[in-house]
Amino acid sequence: MAHLSKSTQYDIEDSNIALLGSDLEKRVRENAGDIEPAWEQAGCTPGLQIWRIEQFRVVEWPKDRHGTFYSGDSYIVLYTYKSSPDASSFSFDLHFWLGRKTTQDEAGTAAYKTVELDDHLHGIPLQYREIQNNESSRFLSHFSQFICLDGGVSAGFHHVTQPPELDFQKLYCINLARASTTGKSNLVVREVPAEAFSLIQGDVYVLDKGSRILQLNTRNSAGQERFKAAEFVRNLADNRKHRCEVVVYDEGGPQASLFLRELNAESVIPSQVQDGGQTILMRLSDATGPGAISFTPVANLGQSSLLSEDAFLLDSSQDPTQPAIYVWLGKRAFLNERRLSIQYAQSYLHQQRSTRVTVPIIKLEEGHETEEFIQSLSSQT
Repeated sequence: MAHLSKSTQYDIEDSNIALLGSDLEKRVRENAGDIEPAWEQAGCTPGLQIWRIEQFRVVEWPKDRHGTFYSGDSYIVLYTYKSSPDASSFSFDLHFWLGRKTTQDEAGTAAYKTVELDDHLHGIPLQYREIQNNESSRFLSHFSQFICLDGGVSAGFHHVTQPPELDFQKLYCINLARASTTGKSNLVVREVPAEAFSLIQGDVYVLDKGSRILQLNTRNSAGQERFKAAEFVRNLADNRKHRCEVVVYDEGGPQASLFLRELNAESVIPSQVQDGGQTILMRLSDATGPGAISFTPVANLGQSSLLSEDAFLLDSSQDPTQPAIYVWLGKRAFLNERRLSIQYAQSYLHQQRSTRVTVPIIKLEEGHETEEFIQSLSSQT
């Protein structure tokens, strides 16, 4: 078995994930056998379960690390809940998350194992493909704080609480993600390159230099973001028993240039506002086999266009507020491989040479539509 540290890095923009009948599928089967032990307790009780992919294996992610992800890894995340207090059965959100520096083997194994877990749960879950820095609001809503760091399984953990005597420099971008289902705002912390080009207007930045922690509040950042960033900084300082200096700067203030100078930056880069594009509905078919998928445009958006006998792809990737690709499966839809619907959507993005290839991909069944899907389906072209 090849060691993952030597595996090719997965190029998300240029590569698709092949599953059915692929060499990867065979290698995953060889390493896991016919029954995956990790699924024995999956979805049995309400709450969050997370697994990391390690050398083709599905390894439980410790509960005290929930909410912390590494850019060199791939993960499977299952959220089990009841849709209403009197519901007789569980509902599930099933995500596989791919770090920007994950390997091809890890990404493929995560995708394949997510399909396997979906099968184990009888196809009930809403299934999501998540790419680092482009996560769905639903995914982020599962965590009171989401922290994404450099590193991964091949490099070991890289905790944010490094002792101040070490000579290092890390830059964190901090903002808030609002969950559409609860309305609550969750903290999102991403480790970004400690370079001038990382400073974008509207966010808060924390430069961790070990013995000094510097916070920059950009001019358009929200008060709650600044407050949450200050809490994050306090946690860093507390873990070092306050043996470090903490300084807060406001963009435009008299001392802000000192922060910018640390990164050889002259100013903060203005944020780019994207215009909304067209939302497109297409009928999806694999009647001639999984290798020959067809996408036929449907003239009218709206729920009335969805037929129980068919499968559809809704391209809402240009929506500036909640970009996504949805695959909707009718109750009587005939697909040779319903379980490959996420892969079909990936194929669509690559066929289109879409610049939004990293947007979330969401598979849902008729009768289990999300609010976001209904909104996108009802949007005007």
